[in-house]
Amino acid sequence: MNKEKIIIVGGGFAGIQLARNLDKNLFDVLLIDKINHHQFQPLFYQVATSQIEPSNISFPFRHIFKNEKNVQIRLAEVINIDSSNNIINTTIGYFDYDYLVIAIGCKTNFFGNNTICEHSFTLKTTYDAIKIRNHILQTFENIISAKEGERESLLNLVIVGAGPTGVELAGAFAEIKKNILPKDYPKIDFTKFTIILVEGSKNTLNSMSDKAKKTSRKYLGQMGVKILDETFVTGYDGNILKLNNGNQIKTKTVIWAAGVTGNTIEGLPNEAKTFGNRLKVNRVNKVAGSRNIFAIGDIAYMETPLYPKGHPQLANVAVNQGKNLAKNFKRIFQGEAPIDYEYKDRGAMATVGKNKAVVDLPFMTFKGYFAWLMWMFLHLMFILSIRNKLLIFINWAWVYITKDSSLRLILTQNKETCNVKKTLAP
Repeated sequence: MNKEKIIIVGGGFAGIQLARNLDKNLFDVLLIDKINHHQFQPLFYQVATSQIEPSNISFPFRHIFKNEKNVQIRLAEVINIDSSNNIINTTIGYFDYDYLVIAIGCKTNFFGNNTICEHSFTLKTTYDAIKIRNHILQTFENIISAKEGERESLLNLVIVGAGPTGVELAGAFAEIKKNILPKDYPKIDFTKFTIILVEGSKNTLNSMSDKAKKTSRKYLGQMGVKILDETFVTGYDGNILKLNNGNQIKTKTVIWAAGVTGNTIEGLPNEAKTFGNRLKVNRVNKVAGSRNIFAIGDIAYMETPLYPKGHPQLANVAVNQGKNLAKNFKRIFQGEAPIDYEYKDRGAMATVGKNKAVVDLPFMTFKGYFAWLMWMFLHLMFILSIRNKLLIFINWAWVYITKDSSLRLILTQNKETCNVKKTLAP
């Protein structure tokens, strides 16, 4: 039996689930990504705040698929698609396909402000999380020797966007400010270290229930986080953050978590492109205007009876779209009708700190210690390997008991020069 060739571009939640669930007897799979590993985005903030190691939430593709002989991995970036000839052009050459699946996800949206983009931090990759960790730790090293007039900008940490990423970051930084950093830097007055959360709407966790909004805001306030709601950032030059109300904040640290926009690939049908750079797909994830190109995960915009404005960009949606498309490829191969996708909302959750979390389920909303335990359990279940589940659990337990972590390494490259003396040949 001749196998059909499926190329998957992107190894996030959607791409990984599709590749793992495709029938290996029917399909050969080529997975293409710019990096060599799958990243567990929900825990990036814990890497950024020195709570877990980056290796615990990063999974090399070649290890994931080491026993899958039908899956090939290529480290490359797609330049464009030639849909008329079923070929993609990449940085390492051309590849042909029977079916192409776009699972390239989203990137940070700076709303056209290149200056903010240039000077602020993002949290969309493991590398971003490491950069934030390095910067924060180096900032406190700099505070020790800084002159009095320079300290204010070093002691202000600003997070823009009060969605789950912004709230979890703010809460985590508030906890290490209280429990960890004063032990490492006893000469610094941490009462002057200010964590500021800037949000354009009236609420934190704006996509969750009213109870979750109020509770998360209450938790953050109790932890000392300063919240500026109904406020927008208009500019940032690396030193001064400008707000739409005319106020300014001196800061050397701005983390931008205020929105996303889809990644793009040239060669896709114009009628498929919709707001936020997402790709419009039908109920079986086929890209509008295409014959054999599909899109899944955050990049896919699918209108359904339950979600007439598209599904939320959540890991659960991506995972289940990947699984559903794997089933549909088999049905298409066998000449059967594909199954329409619909997202079943199982709820949403966010953690603010130790024993502090909010959980929205379809039938109830709750908060506090039990919500925090549920958040930890479900995130552990999503981790790919048993080894990594165990390592993260042990690390969480250690931090919970000791209120400390030993992961505060500044990992930057020192520039060295070679001092090789030239000698004359005899």
